[in-house]
Amino acid sequence: MQPHPQLSDFLAAFADPVQSLFWELRDFVLATTPHVHELIYDNYSALSLAYGPSHKLKDSFCHIAVYRKYVNLGFNRGTELTPGLVKLEGTGKHIRHIKVLDMRAFPAEEVAGMLMEAQEISFVRNETLRNSQPEPQ
Repeated sequence: MQPHPQLSDFLAAFADPVQSLFWELRDFVLATTPHVHELIYDNYSALSLAYGPSHKLKDSFCHIAVYRKYVNLGFNRGTELTPGLVKLEGTGKHIRHIKVLDMRAFPAEEVAGMLMEAQEISFVRNETLRNSQPEPQ
């Protein structure tokens, strides 16, 4: 997926290492879940991108949040994911995340499975999606 033309402008506020980390993580998410929509939110303290089967935020299953020194990969229904080797952070009702500081230490295989499970949970929990689209593979 080609990035939105303004995405680079939004990222310019962050240091080059954080920008590089973001692009690598974005590429990973899109390679793992290729048939998604990308929603971009330029917030006060972070740049956030949500991924899901439609252009509606409520349908998204994961997100990337870019901060000054790191990037988070969040799961919108992280509390419902099967517990595994990757420890998720967060204390909210639903969302959990992984703080990504370096892609060389990123547990790609485990997280790819988590992304697929998160996508399935999103699909199962959303009646509108279930009735309008084929089940994700």
